[in-house]
Amino acid sequence: MPGAVSPLAVPLPPLAPLAGVRLAAGAAGIRYKGRDDLFLVELAPGTTAAGVFTRNKCPGAPVDWCRDALKAGRARGLVANSGNANVFTGRAGREATRASAAAAAELLGCRPREVMLASTGVIGEKLPTERLTAALPGLHAALADDAWERAARAVMTTDTFPKAAVRTARIGGAEVRLQGFCKGSGMIAPDMATMLCFVFTDARIPAAALQAALRKAVGASFNNITVDSDTSTSDSVFLFATGQAKHPRVPAEGGPALRDFTAKLADLLRELALMVVRDGEGARHLVEVNVTGAVSAASAKRVALAIANSPLVKTAVAGEDANWGRIVAAVGKAGEPAERDTLSVTIGDTMVATAGSVVADYDEAPVAAHMRGREVRIGVDLALGRGKATVWTCDLTHGYIDINGSYRS
Repeated sequence: MPGAVSPLAVPLPPLAPLAGVRLAAGAAGIRYKGRDDLFLVELAPGTTAAGVFTRNKCPGAPVDWCRDALKAGRARGLVANSGNANVFTGRAGREATRASAAAAAELLGCRPREVMLASTGVIGEKLPTERLTAALPGLHAALADDAWERAARAVMTTDTFPKAAVRTARIGGAEVRLQGFCKGSGMIAPDMATMLCFVFTDARIPAAALQAALRKAVGASFNNITVDSDTSTSDSVFLFATGQAKHPRVPAEGGPALRDFTAKLADLLRELALMVVRDGEGARHLVEVNVTGAVSAASAKRVALAIANSPLVKTAVAGEDANWGRIVAAVGKAGEPAERDTLSVTIGDTMVATAGSVVADYDEAPVAAHMRGREVRIGVDLALGRGKATVWTCDLTHGYIDINGSYRS
């Protein structure tokens, strides 16, 4: 991992015990030396589970395992490692998932299909399964309700800081808690980046309703960020409901009973997603791209992503250069309806271009000052309709090349 912490890092919030969850982390020596690279979670009997995964056509073996296992909507355990993604490893990868789940299941007293798996790290190298399974008994003996930070750090790869968030929600007047952590820094363009997220709640929610809430919340958070436009083979977001809180029964379809829960879940995931962008490899600026006036929300999002993924826009931000022409060019290449002579561009609070030309008497001083800040806002109004979207990204610096050019060495 890089030694320097991102200048955009945010501190870890207090992570209190959550009923029905015990964790342990340790060093299995899968790739890294002298640091935790594996964690085990034990979940209370009756825990329901949901997951959203990458749509990359070359997914990792753990993604295939979890997609199948989650059909039952139940989970008793979770095993996650860093250093090796167990991707593009053929039969060996599938055997590794079976062996890992079986070893954990024996310790937890459950069926292997009740153990979820996640791996992150180098692609194309066989997972040293024997190291992972040899470390599990020690982790099982060390399970505790306060090992959240160690677990969050154990799955870091090129991340420079651990990422976690906490929320409370109400179901039928009763309070429930949500607590989760994620990892991600590069290979980020979730399509459901290398991105893994684990969220736990003490609520009692049927699996179908939990899945619906998670899918909706992911769509408003992780699917609106990009660091480098590369969708990982391992993207996974898990949500586990231990059922330990006391609240009115939630129907299978969820419905109004989960309105506040779903809103708080989306808010938690949005905070985690922004942390991933803040930790973008080599990032020095967080960039918010707002597109309005598009012919539809989907069109607005595609235009916003074209801007957010443009190397020219991202390097302009890195150089603190208010080069609005690059923004216009990115709009034009998006393949979406756009009219050069109707769109306007705003940087910070200053409109810099409109009606196909720079604003008369444009003063670049306030824009230059905004570009020197850690957080940059770019706005584009297409003036064609009511569609709008917001996407978050980061700048592109030489640090990204340094990290990825030497990732396997």
